[in-house]
Amino acid sequence: MKVYISATLRGFFERNAVIEAPEGTIRDVLRFLTDEYPEAAKGLYDGDGKLRNFIKIYVGDEDRTEADKWYKPLNADDEILLLPAIAGGAPSDSIISDERRKEVAFDDKEIERFGKHLLLRDIGVKGQKRIKAAKVVVIGAGALGSPVIQYLAAAGVGTIKVVDFDEVSLENLQSQVIHTTRDINRPKVASAKDKVKNINRNIVFEAENTELTADNIVQVIEGYDVVIDCTDNYKARYLINDACALYGIPLVFGAIYQYEGQVGIFNLDGGPCYRCQFPAPPEPGLVPSCAEGGAISPLPGIIGSIQANEALKLIIGIGEHLDGKLLTIDSLYLHSKILKVNKNRKCPICGAEPSIFKVEDYDYEDFCGLKESENEIPVEGFTPEELAKRIENGDPMMIIDVREPHERAILRFPHAVVIPIGQLARRKNELNPDQDTIFICKQGKRSILAINTLREAGYTGPMYNLKGGIDAMKDIIFSHEGAWL
Repeated sequence: MKVYISATLRGFFERNAVIEAPEGTIRDVLRFLTDEYPEAAKGLYDGDGKLRNFIKIYVGDEDRTEADKWYKPLNADDEILLLPAIAGGAPSDSIISDERRKEVAFDDKEIERFGKHLLLRDIGVKGQKRIKAAKVVVIGAGALGSPVIQYLAAAGVGTIKVVDFDEVSLENLQSQVIHTTRDINRPKVASAKDKVKNINRNIVFEAENTELTADNIVQVIEGYDVVIDCTDNYKARYLINDACALYGIPLVFGAIYQYEGQVGIFNLDGGPCYRCQFPAPPEPGLVPSCAEGGAISPLPGIIGSIQANEALKLIIGIGEHLDGKLLTIDSLYLHSKILKVNKNRKCPICGAEPSIFKVEDYDYEDFCGLKESENEIPVEGFTPEELAKRIENGDPMMIIDVREPHERAILRFPHAVVIPIGQLARRKNELNPDQDTIFICKQGKRSILAINTLREAGYTGPMYNLKGGIDAMKDIIFSHEGAWL
């Protein structure tokens, strides 16, 4: 039978996307996978030997994540999907009331502008008025936000609030098509506002150049009809979900990584929330983020367009949508599935006995069970300047690069030894315990995980991480090179 491995886990399976496994049960398949790929055990299981919370197991479109479902025999033609967080049914009514719809009117230019919508029987005048009456929050004006914002504006959504605290950089332009070269160093919300006004000046555009926190998120989303999550980090994703769940605002979720994407609708009319599907995010550094792993440039266009489409269907009140479902798309192998998302009765925010009653900021490492206790040795590190000085001085040390092969192809670190995280434990004898060892990655998170991995394996030599990773070292100039690393 075929086992499909999502891209975020393939580093533990020697980059294989599909693996043929012998017939049996899910437990048999998991045992086969970890026997064939020993590094996979670290990606799949936590320290107690339990399946990690951010991983789901599907057989076809049926969720078989719970361990009590692992003993059911599988058929030879069954397909298994290992789905990590990257982060249905038909609506009976529009989320826009008839009273609000009736308050909206069109002028002649709007009738001409939206003529193709007015010709669609399922939209027509009433549907287009609901679109104009709608108030939507888009959180994130990057890769996913680019198509979402532009298509909502083109469709005629009356009020669009965009929330982002970042500025446009050159590397953004490969996939964040709402921005242009002339926008570099400008706030992304300002760039997005200009683009929206060029599409439709009648739209009320609200720019929030701010970072979301527990203190401001309620003010940001309160009074809006739908929130669209276009963020690229787990902390924001859980913050947004919790606020939407507590205040009853439907959430259109989207996520991308390399060639894969996910889209779903959460918190709609008592339906499941994001925590029902993924109770906890991956440990920091365990799997690369989109920023670290990259994404092919059309992918956010595909996923963001679907997010915008789902939001418009909720606003109009038509069609079949992704409430209680998760659409997964693999653009590299043209593989897609719609998976059922079950409401989790044990969910801490929308379950039978909730324990979360207000939006709170959380410590990511504490949330993932990685908070250092008083008995743990803290991970020490060097700043880029400190490491550069040691390199300049010729200090004896070993530099270990734990990045993915495609990352090293873009930028190689001179004289570094390449050892992927999954191989560190068995290759610890290649390290010199009498010499400082510095671990490097893209942003300084996976290097911390590498150090903790070696500690667990019994290595006692001095280990340090490069703070901020190679990204933070790009502007360091070496006297003998005259250029940055």
